[in-house]
Parts: sequence; C-alpha cells; structure tokens
Amino acid sequence: MNVRRTAAALAASAVLGALAAPAASAGTAAPSASPKLPAGLHGDKDPTYDAVWRQSIALLAQDTAGVTPSAEAVDWLTGQQCDSGAFAAYRADASAECDAKTPVDSNATAIAVQALAALGGHTGEVGKAVGWLKSVQNEDGGWGYLPGTPSDTNSTSVVVGALAAAGEKPAKTRAGGKSPYDALTELQLGCDADSGDRGAYAFQPDEKGRLLANADATVAGVLAGHGKGLLADPAAGDGGEGGKGGGAPEPLECGSGAEADRTPEEAASGAAAYLTALLEKDGHLTSLAPGADKPVPDHGNTAEAVIALAAAGHPEAAEAPLAWLEKNSAEWAADNPAGLGTLVLAAHAAGGDPRSFGGTDLVKQLNATGPEPESVRAAGADTGEDGEKSGSGNVSALWWVLGAGVLAGLVIGAALLLAGARKKRS
Repeated sequence: MNVRRTAAALAASAVLGALAAPAASAGTAAPSASPKLPAGLHGDKDPTYDAVWRQSIALLAQDTAGVTPSAEAVDWLTGQQCDSGAFAAYRADASAECDAKTPVDSNATAIAVQALAALGGHTGEVGKAVGWLKSVQNEDGGWGYLPGTPSDTNSTSVVVGALAAAGEKPAKTRAGGKSPYDALTELQLGCDADSGDRGAYAFQPDEKGRLLANADATVAGVLAGHGKGLLADPAAGDGGEGGKGGGAPEPLECGSGAEADRTPEEAASGAAAYLTALLEKDGHLTSLAPGADKPVPDHGNTAEAVIALAAAGHPEAAEAPLAWLEKNSAEWAADNPAGLGTLVLAAHAAGGDPRSFGGTDLVKQLNATGPEPESVRAAGADTGEDGEKSGSGNVSALWWVLGAGVLAGLVIGAALLLAGARKKRS
C-alpha cells in the first residue's frame, strides 16, 4: 500500500508543480538525495511522499498490539497538521504555515484521523481533520486524492474509515445530497459487467468512462461498504454471529430491481466475492508496476484484503492470504513501518498473533523502526474491562504475596527474639 500511496503523492505533486510553474514551492520540490529525517518519524527512507501515511499506520498498529507509542512519534504526527485541519503527505518544515501551495490530501488526513482517534486524547486534532474532510467532499458524495479532483474508490474508502473512527456516520455525511455510498455505487462493476468482474470496484472510470476491475480498489470498497478503517477487530464483522464464521460472501444479486435496492453491505459482499475468487488462485493478490511486463505479488494489498475480509465477517476467506503472508512477507516488510504495521493489523483482524507471525515478532520489528515506545505490553497479557492489563494484575498480586511473606517473616523473627530475651532474663 505504501508504494501505491507514494505513486499517488508523486502524481499529485506533479499536478501541483505544473499548476505552480514556473515557480516551485519548497513543499513540492523534488526530494534531495539524502533528506534529513525527523527524530520522531518511523522509518529511514525518504519521507517526502509517505511520511504521514507510514507514521499513522505504525502508531495505529502499535496501539492495536498493546504498545504505547513514543510521545515524540505522536507529537511528530500531530505537528504535521495544518491549521485548516488537513495533512499533507509530508511537511519538512512543520513550523511554517500551510498555504495554498501546501499539497494537503484526503488520504494523509484520513489515515491520521484513524490513528489519532485510536490513540485517544486528540479530540481537537481529529475534529479539525474531519471538518476539513467534510469541506472537500465532492458533489457525488466521494473524495479524490487532492481536493477538487474526481472521486476514486480508494480515497473515498479511507475517508469513510476516518469518519467511522471519529464517531461519525458515513452514510449521513453528504455533499450535494449524496453520501460516500452514492459515489461508490457509480464505481462498482454491476450486473451489466462480465460475470467474472461483477462486484469489483474500479479506481476511477478510464478516459472512455469505462469501469475496469481493480483489486486494490475492490479491497477498499469492501472496507468502505462495512464502514471500517484499517483497524478491524476479529469479532467486528457482519457476516455471522459475533462476526465470525460468516461463510463465503454472496455475489451481487441481479434482476428484479436488485441494483436499485442494494445496501452498502450487499455491495461490499459482492466485492468480497470477487476478491475471494482472485485469492483462490494462488493465495495472494498481484499488481503491475508502471513499465513492468508481468504482475508481481502485492504484499500490501494482500494484507489489506485480509483486513477487509475479516472485517466483513469472512475470516475463512482470509486464512489462505494470511498464511501466504506469513511465509512470504519477511523481505518486503523488513524496515518498512507501513508494511510491518499493515501486517500487524492484518494478523489482529484475522485473530492471529503479530508477535509470532511466521516465526517473526512483527511488533518488535515495528518498534525498532522508530523512537522507543513509552511502554510495551508483555506477550500474552490481555486488557481487562477496566482498561488495565490483566498481566499487571498478576504482577501486583505476586508483589502482594511477597510483601506479606516478608512482613510475616519480620513478625516471626521479632517474636523469636523477644522469646529468647525473656528466657535469658528468667
């Protein structure tokens, strides 16, 4: 996913650069060969096009795994926010005020909302960001990557996830009388498409207005249809009792006005059916990089597919791609905070253990990509209903027992000394 976000940011920067020519602002200039990395940022790669994205994913994953992120890392993220509430992919000088040339975008803003809402204690930042997102909603109900650009499935989906994380109701978030689901309906291949493509989402219509099935967009459509972001709990699905054991997703129903009455969840089920069929081939999704001749395994999108299928209540469909990731993602995820974080979120959504993922402790590796966390929950320690770690309760009990034993020993010792003194006097 971070590769695709980088590509989108590159394209956006190219558009902004063309609009701003001949003068180029510092915020859109080409990155230097060795950019100076901020102290609080996760990762050691060029931050120009994905810093806020990878930081948000890292913090969201840490929080999900019971890690309290570094205050420095959280402060870095909140410091990237403009006064308008929006975020850009990266602002090298966060002390400078944002202006019309600052390349703020929906994706960076929405993923920052998902992370900050999960961490808690950032009501002000989340509220301002949500307010900005609502202000740039397109008249068709969706969002494009940059404000004012045509809606696309991926951007609309990540904003839906942000709205849900912030406690908003995506279906009631409207512009021009239309909600995000109206925009998504126009981007889904329906009953007039080839049977093998029905239910899939396109990223956007092509230059001829055609909708072409896109696996990445389809994953996004599944999440959006269920009103989910990248944080999906194992029992949060809609496909069965408690969200588990929902069985195979239902393909799109056609005929008898089915399309007109289709709910977002039914649309998402059709997308999940298309996605499941793709994954049955070899257990993972593929993508074709610009200029490449053959598609290659897409680890990031496969991980997000696991999250989407689990969130939709189809954990069985998520098992094979999760197993493939356990065997094949180590090299891709190494020193990659967005990759590691997405794997942590995938393991969490599917009910797996991110601390034992194909023999790898993803949480430990993720923590090593940034500032030292404030605290790390011990493996196997659960969070009780009161919000405290159950493991800490066991430790407290142990200390109480030890303390009581020491006290008892002192009392007994004092009694023996007193008895001995009395015997001598007698």
